[in-house]
Amino acid sequence: MQIDKLRGEQLDQLFDAILSLEDREECYRFFDDIATMNEIQSLAQRLQVAKMLDEGRTYTAIANESSASTTTISRVKRCLSYGNDGYRIVLDRLKENE
Repeated sequence: MQIDKLRGEQLDQLFDAILSLEDREECYRFFDDIATMNEIQSLAQRLQVAKMLDEGRTYTAIANESSASTTTISRVKRCLSYGNDGYRIVLDRLKENE
């Protein structure tokens, strides 16, 4: 599993830091400090693409609405289909909270 290649003390620290955030405002503040605007926007775009793919939207519609490249859309699609179910966990929880 590719996820095992990610594991390590530094990443554990990062994830523990994220999990310690109490609300959206703290997330904004932390991510503003830790990442560039482009990095944050790229992550947000990938989640948006995953959501749109999950809704059955076409690549063309997704590219037009999200401004994501077809390469990004394909990568997200591959993760949805063959990944570690990370997107699935988040998408299902977001649906529960709607």
